[in-house]
Amino acid sequence: MTPQPVAVVTGAGSGIGRAVTRALLGAGYRVVLAGRRESALRETLADVPAARETTLVVPTDVTDPRAVRSLFARVADAYGRVDLLFNNAGVFGAPAPLDEVSIDEWRTAVDTNLTGSFLCAQEAFRAMKAQNPQGGRIINNGSISAHVPRPHAVAYTATKHAITGLTKATSLDGRAFSIACGQIDIGNASTELVARIGEGALQADGSVRPEPLMDVRHAADAVLYMAGLPLDANVQFLTVMATNMPFIGRG
Repeated sequence: MTPQPVAVVTGAGSGIGRAVTRALLGAGYRVVLAGRRESALRETLADVPAARETTLVVPTDVTDPRAVRSLFARVADAYGRVDLLFNNAGVFGAPAPLDEVSIDEWRTAVDTNLTGSFLCAQEAFRAMKAQNPQGGRIINNGSISAHVPRPHAVAYTATKHAITGLTKATSLDGRAFSIACGQIDIGNASTELVARIGEGALQADGSVRPEPLMDVRHAADAVLYMAGLPLDANVQFLTVMATNMPFIGRG
């Protein structure tokens, strides 16, 4: 009997991370939920059948190397391997023109979105390289902002562009060890983070207009498809978005 695959989801306490966690559980994965707030992680598991037997909740600050090492040590102790990392934890930050962004706001975005993703990818890579059978899959949450910026979002945009570099480097370095790495770029999935976009968002021409949203389950379904491929196949980049959002032509 093939054992249930093991997935680690960061930022699992809300939004896309919550939706992906529930989708993975529904598909038969054992899921390790990581995020800053234990209460939010446990809310993700509310009304999920059999979650107690197939989940592990590990409050984690992804900006802290020791916390990330501890997360993956807990995974190893509980399940013995890592088959999937959904590298999802991130912050948008307060919108502000480039010249008004404080160094603290910049560092928070870099530490969480980029360094946190690197630390988690590094620990997952180490585990996947060492385990038997060798290999696994890392899926980085990029964003539409990995391609084009929103106004007043320099830190978020810069870090999400950098995620593309992390994805490519991980994919290349992972080839020899059956470690696949891909990136999903999600546009306007209906979550707490983007609810305001549906009410009105600043556009490149200076106007404020509501933007179309899509159900977050479509993003979760896309991650599930990427995760379900055999390791000799990989979705390197996938964009899933609300059809009529202003992405093509933005700027």
